[in-house]
Amino acid sequence: MQPTGDTKARPDLAHRLRTLRRACLVALGATLLVCAPRFASAQAFPNHVIRIVPFGTAGGPIDSIARLYGEKLKARWGQPIVVDAKPGASGTLAADAVAKAPPDGHTVMITLPLTHINNAILQPRLPYDPIKDFEPLSQLATGGPMLIARASAPYSNVAEFIAYAKAHPGLTYGTWGNGSNAHLFGELLKRQSGIDLVHVPYKAEAAAHNDLFGETLGLAWANPATARGLAQAGRIKVLGITGSKRVRTMPDVATFTEQGYPGFDLDSWIGVYAPAKTPQPILDEWTSALREITRMPDVQERLAQFGFEPLGNGPREFVANYKADYPRVADLIKAAGVSAE
Repeated sequence: MQPTGDTKARPDLAHRLRTLRRACLVALGATLLVCAPRFASAQAFPNHVIRIVPFGTAGGPIDSIARLYGEKLKARWGQPIVVDAKPGASGTLAADAVAKAPPDGHTVMITLPLTHINNAILQPRLPYDPIKDFEPLSQLATGGPMLIARASAPYSNVAEFIAYAKAHPGLTYGTWGNGSNAHLFGELLKRQSGIDLVHVPYKAEAAAHNDLFGETLGLAWANPATARGLAQAGRIKVLGITGSKRVRTMPDVATFTEQGYPGFDLDSWIGVYAPAKTPQPILDEWTSALREITRMPDVQERLAQFGFEPLGNGPREFVANYKADYPRVADLIKAAGVSAE
């Protein structure tokens, strides 16, 4: 009997199937080689020192909060925590360092809206993309800037200050950087009231406060933590609080809105970001840790002492708040007449 055509084709078919199987195994091996380091890093996290880059200078309010969380993270993970401040350029240096850090979860940033909203609107050529280069983890707390004056100042609230400023044009005020919410609020107050104020930006609020006490500045802005400490020491008066409500630890100080000045009710926040492309299991571990730490009674008490309202949300809420705040900050920048400098 002569072999049929089908019988002749069988060796070729078998050969092709063996070739295809080898190709699939090679492709699978390559995929595992590419993915294995990422999976391994996620499973082993954390396996060495954690670096937290705070907005502002060492010893500043955000640095202090970073150290508070660092203590809790060290106890949770058993790894050293380094708080590595990189001040200057309105937080751009710090944000850029984190954006370019390895996306393995061992470097995060704790910051204010300035680095991811205000700078994005005012500085079109940032060295980082505030959305594409970061993964939002949690907003720890809220609390807006406060307008402060020396304890010896002849005014104690916003209206009294405006009356004084009209009689003494050219007063200076200090903030922690161009485009910061403090800067925007200062320029908005200037426009609304028709007073002549001169903005003086500093790398950090502590430097502005030193000049305030040295009487080379007329007044300054302060984060809640700093303002509360200085007020308790009897060194300053808090003229007004921005944001939507009063601070629990300073209940006698009225908001700008309560004092009759609209547009100052934008709440600021303290947020934590990881570099983009950090594996999802590591992001989840970070978010879980931050939320649990924020719920601790002693941490909530410390945040309240700093003048902040504890929040401790997750990435979804963080993104929703970011999207809601972005147009409000843009409107505030326009109302204040602030441009990139």
